[in-house]
Amino acid sequence: MLIYEYLPHELARLGVIARAAGLDRRQVAAQVRQAQERAGRARVGCAEPHHLSELVVSELRCVQWERIAPVMGREQVAVYARSLDSRAVRCEEQRLQRLMADVAEAEWSGVTAPEISRHRVCRIGARAVAGRSRPGAAAPVVHLMAASAGEATERAWAVHGKGGGPYRRTGGRIASVEQVLPEFGELF
Repeated sequence: MLIYEYLPHELARLGVIARAAGLDRRQVAAQVRQAQERAGRARVGCAEPHHLSELVVSELRCVQWERIAPVMGREQVAVYARSLDSRAVRCEEQRLQRLMADVAEAEWSGVTAPEISRHRVCRIGARAVAGRSRPGAAAPVVHLMAASAGEATERAWAVHGKGGGPYRRTGGRIASVEQVLPEFGELF
């Protein structure tokens, strides 16, 4: 049974917390503005075929930046430190409890041995193939949980490259795979 070590909202939270460490109030305020702008751009972008999307990723990050800014004022600190953020500490405790409960449930079910996986959220971009695409058809962008960029590519093609899938309908091919949660250097 596959168990995710981190869920997308946990990756977003931990990534923002890691990036915020050591930032002062002015720097955090700048990050809040950037996150709000990114979420705004994602709201007017193309819809994606899954719930996990650029909009969801950008809003998860935005919520965390907007949460951290008042924490610094409330705690009267010059720079952000995770150890002073009681909600961040509590959320990490809850993540570990979720993980332990998932493992216990998997072991209790006895179906298969639990397998804890450190998946990432990857953005898979496609491009139209010359001569095969329909006029005006945009090749889709999708976000998937996967252990690696290679696995994300395989999963995207397996799901979206089949008969009626969007890659077939638009004449698209996978052109890029980018890890978006966590961003490189944030966690692992």
